[in-house]
Amino acid sequence: MTDTASPVDVPTARAVLEHLVGALVEDRDAVRIDLSEGRSLPRLTVRVGPSDMGRVIGRRGRVAQAIRTVVRAAAARDGSDVEVEFED
Repeated sequence: MTDTASPVDVPTARAVLEHLVGALVEDRDAVRIDLSEGRSLPRLTVRVGPSDMGRVIGRRGRVAQAIRTVVRAAAARDGSDVEVEFED
């Protein structure tokens, strides 16, 4: 997992995101999560292998939305809020 320097660190949210995405994909080695500064919130960008993107997004984006909800709840424990983005 890769980390880009950011003034706001969200270790609990990142750990939860790594766990959830890692449990969904077949190729765990292809998972990359980058932390960067979004517009007003820290942004966690998720990259997975091409064959795993459908698993992470889910039908009509339901899995992705559920992941965002859980990670935002975990970020509250870090005293912050986060954006979660999924990239090809």
